[in-house]
Amino acid sequence: MKTIYLECKMGAAGDMLMAALLELHDNPSDFVNRLNAVGVPGVQVSAEPATKCGITGTHIAVKIGDHQEGEHHDHHHANPQDSHGRRIDHIENLIDTLALATEVKANALSVYRLIAEAESQIHGVPVSQIHFHEVGELDAITDIVGVCMLVAELAPDQIIASAVNVGSGHVHCAHGVLPVPAPATANLLRTVPIYDDGVVGEICTPTGAALLKFFASDFQKMPLMRVSKIGYGMGMKDFERANCLRAYLGETEHKSEEIVELVCNLDDMTPEAVAFAQQLLFDEGALDVYTTTLGMKKGRVGVGFTCMCRKADKDKMLELIFKHTSTLGVREYSSRRYALRKQYSAIETALGTVQVKTSSGFGIQKSKPEYEDLARIARENQMSLAEALELLK
Repeated sequence: MKTIYLECKMGAAGDMLMAALLELHDNPSDFVNRLNAVGVPGVQVSAEPATKCGITGTHIAVKIGDHQEGEHHDHHHANPQDSHGRRIDHIENLIDTLALATEVKANALSVYRLIAEAESQIHGVPVSQIHFHEVGELDAITDIVGVCMLVAELAPDQIIASAVNVGSGHVHCAHGVLPVPAPATANLLRTVPIYDDGVVGEICTPTGAALLKFFASDFQKMPLMRVSKIGYGMGMKDFERANCLRAYLGETEHKSEEIVELVCNLDDMTPEAVAFAQQLLFDEGALDVYTTTLGMKKGRVGVGFTCMCRKADKDKMLELIFKHTSTLGVREYSSRRYALRKQYSAIETALGTVQVKTSSGFGIQKSKPEYEDLARIARENQMSLAEALELLK
C-alpha cells in the first residue's frame, strides 16, 4: 500500500507540510510553476534550499505583493472583530475561482471549513462572522492549496502521521497573547495524540493542524514500511533541534484487523423488532449488522441475524443481542477484515452541499455521494434522486 508517513516531532505548519511533500514529488520545479499559475491573487511561491542543524531540506517562501510570509505574526489566526479581514464566504469564493482540479478544490474548501469551524467554536460566534487576516490568509490559502495539489499528485493510498508536538509558551495575535497551542489549534487537534516536550514557541499552527486532521487517517508510530523517498520541510524559526517536518514515501502492507461475527437464528420476532435491535447495535459501534432469510423447522420462515464487531466490543454486543432479540444462543466466528481508507469531502452545488465519500486502497479508488444529502436536495426541490445526482456532474 502506497503510504506517506509524516513525522511531526517539530509540529506542523502549512509551509512545512508543502515543502516536505514537494521533496517527494518527481518534478518539484514544475509543480511550483503550476502552483503559481492557479490564480491566488498577488502570490508568488518559491522553493528554496534551507539547512537546519546540518540537515538540508526545502523551505517554501510565499510572497504576497511586497510582503514576505512571516512578517505578520497573526496571519494564521482569525478575528471576529476584524472587519478588514476575509470572511469564510469570501475565501470560499476565492478558492472556487482558482484553476484547480475538482478534487483539489473540494479538499481545499473542506480544510478551510475545518479552520473556520474551530475558530467559530473558540470565539462563540457563527462561522459567517469569522474574519481572517487578509494578507496573511493569502499565504494560508496558498499553503492549503499547495498541499491539496501535492496529495492529489502523489496519490497515496493512505497518509499516517506521528503524534504532534505542539510546543509551549505564548503566541501574539490580533486578540492579544494566547497560550500555545493556540485555542483553534487545540480545538482542531481534539482526538489527535499531541504532546509538549519543552520547545518554546508555536510550532503547530491552525493551518498545519487542519491539514493533518483532514488528510491523516491515523496518528501512530511509524509503521513497517519500505521507504523510497524522504522529504524535509523546513520551518522559518531556528531552535536547538532541527526545525523540520519529515515525510516518508513508501510501501506498507495492507492493514487488516481481527473481528468477531456474532450469529443467531430468529423465528419469533416481528420485522420491526429485528430492525430496532439492528439499529441499537449500529449505534453502539457495530461494524455491520445484517439479516438473511432462513428456512427453519416446521416450515417456519426465520431470520439469520449477524453482527460484525471489533473484539473489544464483543461482550457489549452479546449483551445487546440477548437483551433485544429472542435468541437463546449466539455463535461466534473470528475473521480478518480488510478495509479501504475512507475520506470525506464536500461539493457545493446550486442547491446545497453534498458530502462525497472517497474510498481508496489496494490500487483502486471509488467515490460515492452521501445518500442523505442527495435525498434532502431531492425532497426540498421536488426532484428525483437521479436529477439531484446530475448536480454533481
